[in-house]
Amino acid sequence: MKIILKQIRKTVVFLFFIVLSGGVGYSLGQKKISFSLNQSRNFPQVTIERVLPTDKQGKVDFSLFWQVWDKLEEKHLNRKDFNYEKMVYGAISGLTSSLDDPYTFFLPPVENKETKDDLRGDFEGVGIQIGYNKDKQLAVIAPLSGTPAESAGLKPGDVITKIIDQSNNVDKETFDITLPEAVRLIRGKKGSEVTLSIFREGKDKVFDVTLKRDTIVVKSVEVSFVENINKRVAVLKLSRFGERTDEEWEQAVAEIKDQRSNLPAGKAGIKNYGGIVLDLRNNPGGFLQGSVFICSEFLGSGVIVQQDSGVNGKEIYQVDRRGSLLTDPLVVLINGGSASASEIVAGALQDAKRAKIVGEKSFGKGTVQEAEDLTNGAGLHITVSRWLLPSGRSIDKEGITPDIEIKVPEEETDDTKDLQLEKAIEILTK
Repeated sequence: MKIILKQIRKTVVFLFFIVLSGGVGYSLGQKKISFSLNQSRNFPQVTIERVLPTDKQGKVDFSLFWQVWDKLEEKHLNRKDFNYEKMVYGAISGLTSSLDDPYTFFLPPVENKETKDDLRGDFEGVGIQIGYNKDKQLAVIAPLSGTPAESAGLKPGDVITKIIDQSNNVDKETFDITLPEAVRLIRGKKGSEVTLSIFREGKDKVFDVTLKRDTIVVKSVEVSFVENINKRVAVLKLSRFGERTDEEWEQAVAEIKDQRSNLPAGKAGIKNYGGIVLDLRNNPGGFLQGSVFICSEFLGSGVIVQQDSGVNGKEIYQVDRRGSLLTDPLVVLINGGSASASEIVAGALQDAKRAKIVGEKSFGKGTVQEAEDLTNGAGLHITVSRWLLPSGRSIDKEGITPDIEIKVPEEETDDTKDLQLEKAIEILTK
C-alpha cells in the first residue's frame, strides 16, 4: 500500500458538474479518425480508416456501427448538411453513457471550457449546483449564496424535470440528459431567462421556476464571528474546493488567529473564545488536494482518506502540513448537499474524533473522476476509484451520518433561524 503525500491537481472529487477533461481519438479505432475543415462548407470532414487496433481484433465487432453510418450517409434526408464532428462526438458520448455511470462522460470542446470556468469561480448562469440523485434524476445539489437560484427558493434535492429557454428554442425533458448538456442549457448570457420545471418532495405536482441569468462569482471561503454567552465563535463557511480555496482559506484562518489572540480573558484568565464552526453544508466538493489541505489544518497527523482503485490497489492520503487550528474546539455542519470532498473532510474529522458532526446525512458521492485533455480541447470524465474513510467506511451511497441530527423543517417559517448553526454554537459555548 502506497502513501501519497504529493499534491494532485488533476484528481477532483465533486458531485456537481465542475471540470475534468478527456478526448477524442481512440474510441472508434486506433486514432483512425481525423478532422479537417472544409472552408467552403464550414464544417469538419472526416477521414476514416476502418481498422481496429490489433489488441481489439476478435473482441469488438464494429460492422453494425459502420452499417448504420453508411445507411445514414446514403439515405438520410439532410445528409448533405451532416456535421461529422458532431456525429463522432455523439458516438463517443454514447460510448461513455453505455457504462451506466453518470459521472463518466465525454465533453465536447465548448462544454469542456465551461467546466473549467467553474473551478476558477466565475461564470454566467443562475448559481445552481446540479448532479444526480440516488434515482439517477437530475437534481439540485445546492443553490449558491446570493445568486438567482437562491433568490428563487430552489432547495437541495429539488428534481429538475424540464429545462425551458424560449429565446434559444429549448424545451428539454431531463430523464436522459447528461450533466454537460444540462449545464449548457441552464447557463447563458447575463440578463436572459431560463425556466426549470421542479418536482419537490412533499409537493403535489411539478411547478416552474423562472430564473434570470447573472454573472456568478463564487467565493469559496467566508468567515464571520458570533457572540454567545460572552464567548466568540468563528463560523467558517466553505462552499467548494476550487482553485482559489487554499489562498482564501489562509486569509480566513489569519482572521481567526487574530481574533483569538486579541480576545479579553474571562473567568480564570481563559480567553472568551468558543471555537470554530466549519460549515460544509451544500458544499459539493472539488479538488481532492483541497480536502487534504483543510483536514491538515485541524489534524496533527494520520490518515485522511483512502483511494480504493480496485485491482490497482489502495493509496493513502495523510496529513501533509502543520495546521494552525490543531487544538481549537470544532463542530462541523453537513447536510444533503454536502458531497465528495466535503464528505471526506467531515468523515476524516469524525473518525479522528476531532469534531462533532451536526446536521443531516450527507449526499454519499464517493467516487473519483480523473481528467484527460484530448484533441481539439475536448474532455472526458472517467470514474477511476472510490473513497474510503480512515476507518474503512465507504462514502459512496452511504454518506456521513451526523453525531447530532438536526433536521431543517420543509417549510421554514422563520428565515432568520438556522437550527443547525444554533446547535453548533451551543455545543461550543456551553
